[in-house]
Amino acid sequence: LTTWTTEVCKRFCVRLKPEKPEKPEPEAAARAGAGGEVNVLLWWEPFGRPRRMADCRRRYNITGCRLSADRSRYGEAQAVLFHHRDLALHGAQGLPRGPPPRPARQLWVWMNFESPSHSPGLRGLAGLFNWTMSYRRDSDVFVPYGRLYAPPAPRPFVLPRKTRLVAWVVSNWNEEHARVRYYRQLKEHLAVDVYGARGLALAEGGVVETVSAYKFYLAFENSQHTDYITEKLWRNAFAAGAVPVVLGPRRANYERFIPPDSFIHVDDFPSPRLLAAYLKFLDKNKPSYRRYFAWRKKYEVHVTSFWDEHFCKVCEAVRAAGNQIKTVRNLAGWFES
Repeated sequence: LTTWTTEVCKRFCVRLKPEKPEKPEPEAAARAGAGGEVNVLLWWEPFGRPRRMADCRRRYNITGCRLSADRSRYGEAQAVLFHHRDLALHGAQGLPRGPPPRPARQLWVWMNFESPSHSPGLRGLAGLFNWTMSYRRDSDVFVPYGRLYAPPAPRPFVLPRKTRLVAWVVSNWNEEHARVRYYRQLKEHLAVDVYGARGLALAEGGVVETVSAYKFYLAFENSQHTDYITEKLWRNAFAAGAVPVVLGPRRANYERFIPPDSFIHVDDFPSPRLLAAYLKFLDKNKPSYRRYFAWRKKYEVHVTSFWDEHFCKVCEAVRAAGNQIKTVRNLAGWFES
């Protein structure tokens, strides 16, 4: 895991010595406004659901962050967040048009955590935004669905008691999706307990409590795209203490984020029949099964909190950027790549 550990540390480890002086440079102070405060405006609250704004200092140790969904504060906002699903619903005519005019150095941030397959209307958004925020590593503000981190003193991992073999929780059932087609082949060789739209009701404690009783979880994404690795892996499998069987981007893409021996990829097997045989083997071979939890000796799982963490991360990014500004010329071309 040496190479993978180095890569994780590059992205997540705290630097012991700051690369820049703690006192903000003049251009950063100008971006942040009086007193170093950063004002972030949500033009639409995601999916139209009002929520109490997060205390960024208390939750994430991000100071000087002022979040608001009050459009009367548009003129004082250093950054304005536009959630793509709501933008697609309201159309470009729902964007700010003034008066007042758009402040000269205000950042418009396009925010989306759906895959390209479920992001309509991308083609008409060229040249409108300054930054992107998504699960993609090459976003201007990168916020994955989850991550691993190395705590100062890792807590011993206790494997939940396992009484069942394979679970799958699915809310959006579509016969055309690759995940449904694969499941239909897999179930011919292996019993899978399905919860949600076409199956059993979840226990009162929800997904994590239910899945914790299973050895394996089918972390099957609804579409396959670069870096699109969702809560199905981070919460439904890892947080529940089950080994994820993944169907999504290629194995190499998963290994950018997690150790190679922490998951099973459907692509590792020529057929669902052979995958089923391997899962049955692990079910009977305790030492081989437990090897999928070796990484837990060093790392713990952080599941990203929607949407508080995202909003606060924008404040942090605005302060770090200073007066740097750009325009996303080809949003669709980038996101669909």
